[in-house]
Amino acid sequence: MSQSQLDKPLVLAGKTYNSRLLVGTGKYKDLNETGEAIEASGADIVTVAVRRTNIGQNPNEPNLLDVISPERYTILPNTAGCYDAAEAVRTCRLARELLDGHTLVKLEVLADQKTLFPNVIETLKAAEILVKDGFDVMVYTSDDPIIARQLEEIGCIAVMPLAGLIGTGLGICNPYNLRIILEEAKVPVLVDAGVGTASDATIAMEMGCAAVLMNSAIANAQHPVLMAKAMKHAIEAGRLAYLAGRMPKKLYASASSPLDGVVR
Repeated sequence: MSQSQLDKPLVLAGKTYNSRLLVGTGKYKDLNETGEAIEASGADIVTVAVRRTNIGQNPNEPNLLDVISPERYTILPNTAGCYDAAEAVRTCRLARELLDGHTLVKLEVLADQKTLFPNVIETLKAAEILVKDGFDVMVYTSDDPIIARQLEEIGCIAVMPLAGLIGTGLGICNPYNLRIILEEAKVPVLVDAGVGTASDATIAMEMGCAAVLMNSAIANAQHPVLMAKAMKHAIEAGRLAYLAGRMPKKLYASASSPLDGVVR
């Protein structure tokens, strides 16, 4: 069977996307490198920290949208840097104003500056408000399957459990919890945070994740544009491997032909 026969498209808020790699825009040395890396990644969705990046709120400063065109990319405003529900909700509403009524947002409410671990209590509060306010909420969360289920029940269109702490590059630290979330979720599950290199992204996709979002793994690489290209291929390879279905793991090799009927 062909890939198109086996696969289902990535659909978020009613829109279909070709790429299953979502990329951030922070930590690059300048806007030119940002644009080049995103181009190399092949991503369709680009996430932007509204509190840290100028997308029009500061008219006299360089505007990220000059290198990341909303006509080409889906801009995904995020609430990075918010530490309570009220702050996150205000940030999403600001993004909606700046982007002419745009409702697709990535919600993240952080617990502290040291770990950047999600504050799930404030995340649940913010998600409920934003969904009622008409936003299409993709939500960064812990790898707790119960919290993921509650966020889905609230009406979030995608849950985004961390693989490891933001910016650590540790890879998937708890594949067992992630597997439970994948088995139970009825909305897309995207790994968000913790990816360090291409193999981490491939493993997430092989597990059945709908997509992977990353920033530091690309921006903090020695050669970000090259790493962006590596991540593009890693995501594609992981998805193909998931669809193909890997061979069973065995302790020993077995004969390639049956032994029955062999003359001894």
